[in-house]
Amino acid sequence: MALSPEIEFDDIEDGSEVIETSQTYKIDFENGRITNEMITGLEAIKQFVYLSLHTERYAYSVFSHDIGNELQDVLADNETTDAYKKMEIPRLIEEALIYDDRVSSVSDFEIEKQGDSFHVSFTVETDEGTLEIEEVLGEDV
Repeated sequence: MALSPEIEFDDIEDGSEVIETSQTYKIDFENGRITNEMITGLEAIKQFVYLSLHTERYAYSVFSHDIGNELQDVLADNETTDAYKKMEIPRLIEEALIYDDRVSSVSDFEIEKQGDSFHVSFTVETDEGTLEIEEVLGEDV
């Protein structure tokens, strides 16, 4: 005799895909504070892009290793040419953003050297729409 009855149970999976919301708290980047305002959709994705472009990957233990970029290593390297840096910037930005399920592509890069910095503009295609991003990147990413 078995210790428990031998009953077969059907799997209860319904086959539907769980869609995570992009609802998050708005960050006031000027004052360095998280607000109590909630944002979603394209505004939340734009905040993610800004945060990813201004956070060095692996530098802060509060963030997962997916958050941030590795631009600092390239931009601070005084032994590489500006041409090499211009070639690497699109790849590093795409790597910082594309892992997010809401981002489908990062394209149309325009990069211009301005003093010690690079003026970068590009397009981010997302589930919520298209973002046109312009940033100035330097050694202090």
